[in-house]
Amino acid sequence: MFLLKSIYHNFEEYVCTIFVSCMIICLGLQVAMRIISGASIGWSEELSRYCFLWTVYIGAALAAKRNAHVRITAQFSLLPLGGRLFFRIFADCVWIAFNLYLAFNCIKTIQNGLLFPEISPTLGIVKSWVEMVIPFGFILMSWRILEQYYIHWTKGSLASLVNYEEGM
Repeated sequence: MFLLKSIYHNFEEYVCTIFVSCMIICLGLQVAMRIISGASIGWSEELSRYCFLWTVYIGAALAAKRNAHVRITAQFSLLPLGGRLFFRIFADCVWIAFNLYLAFNCIKTIQNGLLFPEISPTLGIVKSWVEMVIPFGFILMSWRILEQYYIHWTKGSLASLVNYEEGM
């Protein structure tokens, strides 16, 4: 049970670590081969590009989990706590709706990509399988946003989401 909890709580960190490591190895191998032989390895560049794609979308969910996405909040700093909290919740609802809208449309596009597959040139895999991270990332991001609200709600610290005095 401890292992499952660890995987759940650190999922984004584990996935990003794996894909960034793979990307660094592929790019390092690419540089080494160009220095040693003057030739490149085609599959390493493509694999590093796919690893980067996965890192970006899972990393966005990681930022949402850590409440580290860039937010412009100066316009709300003069509002009372209730007003700041209202606008924070409203903005996050819009964000989640946008994420789910994009995920839904991405899923439809990927379904078409699976019906009429586009094969990657060097690895020979169907690109839609790689691109499935896009809707997954948006859904995971939405989940982590909701999870943050649940955590703060159960701790009774919902106001800490908009308490700016700590950082000033």
